[in-house]
Amino acid sequence: MKNSLKIKPKILVVLGPTSSGKSDIAVEIARECHGEVISADSRQIYKGMDLGTGKITKKEMRGVPHHMLDIVSPKSIYNVSKYKIKTQKIIADILSRGKLPILCGGTGFYIDAVVNNITLPEVLPNPKLRKILEKKSAGHLFALLKKLDPERAKNIDPLNKVRLVRAIEIAKSLGSVPKVESNQIYNPVYIGLDAPDLTLKERIRTRLQRRLAAGMVAEVRRLHQQGVSYRRLEKFGLEYRNCALFLQNKITKEQLFQNLLIEIFQYAKRQRTWFRRNKNIIWYSI
Repeated sequence: MKNSLKIKPKILVVLGPTSSGKSDIAVEIARECHGEVISADSRQIYKGMDLGTGKITKKEMRGVPHHMLDIVSPKSIYNVSKYKIKTQKIIADILSRGKLPILCGGTGFYIDAVVNNITLPEVLPNPKLRKILEKKSAGHLFALLKKLDPERAKNIDPLNKVRLVRAIEIAKSLGSVPKVESNQIYNPVYIGLDAPDLTLKERIRTRLQRRLAAGMVAEVRRLHQQGVSYRRLEKFGLEYRNCALFLQNKITKEQLFQNLLIEIFQYAKRQRTWFRRNKNIIWYSI
């Protein structure tokens, strides 16, 4: 009788809320363990979106190969299904060369889609519904999603209208954003990084100040000059939404900074909510 159990290849996953130092740790481990890093960030896949996403620099990579960075134009639409397919091919290539794949980032849904080999539902866009929803405020959309699918509402950006509209679209089509059973094709080891609220808030503040000083607003201005509409930039949320509002004189410089401090920490809390469901994560204090 043949052994029906297939040994699953081991991969490492480094995750945690924003500003927790994931990229630095992933590089350290990669250098020690002959690894290559794959970004698990839904915005770092876009070219030219560097400071706003906190993308790792060539210098910070310290010679470690990095994947899934700068792969498409911000004018393009890229989704989790495309990410999963491409990332799994990269993981297979890294493994074939005897290296350790290190999935590193804070987009929990992207990580789960890859590691758990999730088959995502085919829900086509509903232009009629979208036209109605896009006229509503983010607050109204978030309240609607909470009624339709409370679980999805717990870990979505309540100010990101694009994701809210899509979640509502799926919920109305399927009854809820589906909870797909795990079909893991890897043997994952999870490392989680986090810190007490006060520590994380200070790290967020320091990092934000550094990125603004380095030219984050200028980056958003340059993207707009290259043909990325303000509407599209706002859809990326957080830094890009607020910088786009600032460049349109809709908020002041002080409001830009304060809005981002609040929104980024709220985002960090949503990331925690998502990750805490996974009991296999080994958590470390930064």
